[in-house]
Amino acid sequence: MLTIDCPNCGAPVTFRSAGLPDRVCDHCRSMLVRSDAGVAIVGVQAALPFDVSPLQIGTRGRFDGKPFEIVGRVRWSWTDGSWNEWLCLFGDSGFGWLGEAMGQFMMTFERPMPRVQSPVLMAIQRGADAPIGDRIKLDDDMLTVADAREVECIAAEGELPFTAPPGWRIYSVDFRTTSGRVANMQRDGDEAHFYDGRYVTLAELQPAGLRAIDGWAIPANG
Repeated sequence: MLTIDCPNCGAPVTFRSAGLPDRVCDHCRSMLVRSDAGVAIVGVQAALPFDVSPLQIGTRGRFDGKPFEIVGRVRWSWTDGSWNEWLCLFGDSGFGWLGEAMGQFMMTFERPMPRVQSPVLMAIQRGADAPIGDRIKLDDDMLTVADAREVECIAAEGELPFTAPPGWRIYSVDFRTTSGRVANMQRDGDEAHFYDGRYVTLAELQPAGLRAIDGWAIPANG
């Protein structure tokens, strides 16, 4: 863990994991990047728009028995709406993404592309569009392309494994099974990242430190 003064405003800024070198200052929203050379300002993050998510930075929970804390968020948009990707830091310094869209939650973890190659994924990685309904074999499951589109980063906060400037556009492909497994591929130019996981319920995560929302009763453990 490293705590420094923000080089722009002087507010304290903490980096809790070497695997999360990007940080948005909570006070002035400067985008900071930590490296061997120190901490540099690489831009200014946009203000997050209001939403009604019960999650927030600092929310804690458990996934498959492992405790985590939400330490970052990226909010993405497409032509018809937007959703949150919450970064969950686990006790072993690993992290996963808790996707939140239209009241549904999905926990995913990055898997190296060489371990999940298939003809469909290879074509998408090279720049092809992902036809809705195409299928890939992953381990013992067949996953179907459920959605594919250009998406744009609206804003970000907290600690992140990468810089997420507002206006950043990527190609995002969602895969599903009927048993609840989910996956997502994100392509940015020549780079592609693959995330694998499953649907979860908020209750299953045993969340604590949820955000209070008018008209919504926080669960007993929240």
